[in-house]
Amino acid sequence: MATWILLRGLMREQRHWGIFPAQLALALPNSTIITPDLPGNGQRHGMDSVTNVLEMVEFLRQDLQAQKLKPPYHVLALSLGGMVAVEWASRYPQEVVRCVLINTSMRPYNPFYQRLRWQNYPALLRQLLFGNPDSQEALILRLTSSRYRDGNPALLADWRRFQQQYPVSQRNALRQLLSAARYRAPTSRPTMPVLIMAGAQDRLVDHRCSQQLARAWLADCLIHREAGHDLPLDQGDWVAQSVARWVGYPSQS
Repeated sequence: MATWILLRGLMREQRHWGIFPAQLALALPNSTIITPDLPGNGQRHGMDSVTNVLEMVEFLRQDLQAQKLKPPYHVLALSLGGMVAVEWASRYPQEVVRCVLINTSMRPYNPFYQRLRWQNYPALLRQLLFGNPDSQEALILRLTSSRYRDGNPALLADWRRFQQQYPVSQRNALRQLLSAARYRAPTSRPTMPVLIMAGAQDRLVDHRCSQQLARAWLADCLIHREAGHDLPLDQGDWVAQSVARWVGYPSQS
């Protein structure tokens, strides 16, 4: 039985996966799907977010050990979660069987203006200076989803409820952003199989970051032409089925 660890990105928690864990479980029979929250997010919103990716790795390792979930693990990770996955796989290769990296970016492979599209700087600055939790979630949905870029009242209501229940403080958001900005990937790819996925309509991170990383690491790469940054939200079944084919499971569709 394979254990899959799903890692989200900046200011996101396990409930932001939506129905994707169920889609992945259907595509990967007899697998255990685990969706931990990183410090500062979700059920751990009261904790201080760490300011470097390695500390996130060590937190996850201890957390999984406490749950008696022994390695090796399969890791599927989005955005900042992808950096955590790469650091984990590089430092502890015996613990990670394979990695799926979704719409991630990292130094030295990607320039800063692709890692966070410069067109978004004004909107992000306005949110930081004058925004509120409601406008924050609306902005995140607009920037991360191609499918719901024009809005989805029910989904947005859920996200606002998540933020009200488990608020991510501005301090923790900045600490997570610092972790992502300062992270520098190893000069060589992790030793295990790596699949890199991206949405061509990503308006937060340039999808060429994923292509550049795949070329540098000679890794498998899949691009969805219509999806945005939150690829599992926009095209969850496609992601799940693609991962299953890559792993070697027969298609469930």
